[in-house]
Amino acid sequence: MENYSSSLNGVFHALADPTRRSVIARLGSGPASIKELAEPFGLGLPSFLKHIKVLESSGLIASEKVGRVRTCKLRRGNLTAAEKWFDQQRAVWENRYENLDNLLTSLKGENDES
Repeated sequence: MENYSSSLNGVFHALADPTRRSVIARLGSGPASIKELAEPFGLGLPSFLKHIKVLESSGLIASEKVGRVRTCKLRRGNLTAAEKWFDQQRAVWENRYENLDNLLTSLKGENDES
């Protein structure tokens, strides 16, 4: 099994929070200002900025300040790494289920011969 870096751990940590998942979902449709992103949550700006910092440190988003407006955009690379990890896990479990099905079929055949 591939050894996963701390960046993938950071992605899963960032995605563990529903507020941060909502921010990622919103940024999936395009860049947005911090003010736009914070609006639906009813959080104070300092509290919301903590979520933004976690998302930035995980590499899921990047932000840029132009004048007084900070705009965030999604960085899809680390999401792709998480998706790859899930695909690998899915393949492992599908193989295990297939092996179990084969075992059960062979056991059923042995019982039918008795």
